[in-house]
Amino acid sequence: MPYVEALDVQRVHLEEVLAAREAGAPQVGRLLLVEHEPVITLTRRAETGGHLLADADTLERAGVAVARTDRGGDITYHGPGQLVAYPILDLNVLGLRLVEYMRLLESVVIETVDQFGIAAHAEKGATGVWVDLDAHPDQPRAAKIAAMGVRVRRWVSMHGLALNVDPDLSHFDLIVPCGLPGRGVTSMRQLLGKGCPSMSGVKDALVASMSRAVANRVHESLSCR
Repeated sequence: MPYVEALDVQRVHLEEVLAAREAGAPQVGRLLLVEHEPVITLTRRAETGGHLLADADTLERAGVAVARTDRGGDITYHGPGQLVAYPILDLNVLGLRLVEYMRLLESVVIETVDQFGIAAHAEKGATGVWVDLDAHPDQPRAAKIAAMGVRVRRWVSMHGLALNVDPDLSHFDLIVPCGLPGRGVTSMRQLLGKGCPSMSGVKDALVASMSRAVANRVHESLSCR
């Protein structure tokens, strides 16, 4: 689905979750999964435009569009082979503030890729999920396997995470991913080769991990009342 169309779908679900709260019947929310057509998304940060490395002709030849976004973060790429998850969640129901929510998203991805034999981690000061590639001399630092950027409206979340299953990694050369120069990007395919799971298998694993994380938060939130 094109990025702009998916953004409209998110907004519809966000309004429905807000309406449920206002009607006195709050709900946890929904989880939307999508693969986007090739697109680079830029936030409103002043420096973000400088992190787009390709000119218009190069982007056209690569078949990559550019779209503005209202999420947090910097610049990123979305495309086929990348699993994008948009949790539309009432953070009040879950008893989560923004920083806690970001840590929850990171933990969901770490648990998901661990099921396929990939050891990943979060890094302080660098939102997202990373894989240590120190064993690879051409990539001496950790590489990002999942990027994250969210927006919260009246404590309902939108946007979310993008997990690189088997995207065209060359498209990341068109940008400074997430505005972090010198940091690499990797994928499950690059790490696992022929052992890379199908997109449907990764979807199932991520949905299960997210469901467990949300259920735990609901339980903790109710226990604190």
